[in-house]
Amino acid sequence: MGNENIPTVLVVDDVDINVMILEEILQADYNIASASDGKEALELLWKGKIFPKIVLLDVNMPKMDGFETIKRMKEDPRLRRIPVIFITTLDEESKALAAGAVDFISKPFKEDVVKLRVKNQIELKSYSDGLEEMVLEKTKEVTESLDSMLEAMANIIEYRNLESGSHVKRVQLYTKVLIEYITNKSSRYPEYAYQLMLLDPEIIVKSVALHDVGKIGIPDKILLKPGRLTPEEFEVMKTHTIIGKKIVESILTDKESVHLQHYRDIAYCHHERFDGKGYPRGISGYDIPLAARVASIADVYDALVCARVYKTAFSFEDAVKIIMDGSGTQFDPQLCKAMFEIQDDFKTIAENLK
Repeated sequence: MGNENIPTVLVVDDVDINVMILEEILQADYNIASASDGKEALELLWKGKIFPKIVLLDVNMPKMDGFETIKRMKEDPRLRRIPVIFITTLDEESKALAAGAVDFISKPFKEDVVKLRVKNQIELKSYSDGLEEMVLEKTKEVTESLDSMLEAMANIIEYRNLESGSHVKRVQLYTKVLIEYITNKSSRYPEYAYQLMLLDPEIIVKSVALHDVGKIGIPDKILLKPGRLTPEEFEVMKTHTIIGKKIVESILTDKESVHLQHYRDIAYCHHERFDGKGYPRGISGYDIPLAARVASIADVYDALVCARVYKTAFSFEDAVKIIMDGSGTQFDPQLCKAMFEIQDDFKTIAENLK
């Protein structure tokens, strides 16, 4: 075991003498780890057995050469930022840099050149890591402020809609447990699990809070009406999805933001139906964003099991039956199946958060 307080250098070379020379040059300042080819090096990195600040990578090796190794590293989000210095001959230098190496060391090794190039790149990496940490910290602060503002807005909507304020929290929790179940049971729902993991589930759960944000723009005489809406009033109520989309787009101005994607998709599409008979656009099936399909089940379940000014509460069993009856028509069949399998979790959330 090396000293954990000093950086680790991974030397990847199939020639033992080259590894010994580089170790002799660098061991006074760094922990040295080694691998005899690219395949072995990647296994060490993937398994987390070493965490190098830099990799010294030979070009010509058996099993997997240096160019294939750096290609694999660049494809892996966990490894792509580890700087690579190629151990090359003079005629390979331009090719090494084109492959993504930050520098190169030519053979035969010159001690002062090796030390300086490794030192410079490690210092540059440390500086870059420091900047990235600062950016991440600032981004976290901004995101937390945004989340707090959006949560406050969601509560305002609930209070205006004469709700207790717990509707949003319950719908978020239903969404959370449904997504967690699908991703944990990935063998049962492989395509959905993969899609959800790519979509950043944590942000989907946060985004559910503003599914009804557009109700801010609905007149009280319609929003708070204790009885059934007339067809004309229902047409006005349906516009809350369009209003919600516009509000979200006015708040979240970064067009590439995953926050914008989910908040907009859920506010705009959570009343679309799998059979295309929903609103506002009448889109169907897999054209409805997955986040909105998940939110739709969570929202309807809560609406069913909770009493409102215009209706009494359904039993938990009847609510599940209504949703299952809507499988393939109102709701995504696979999501219905998953919800049915964890209906006890939904019931627990509804009972504990009133």
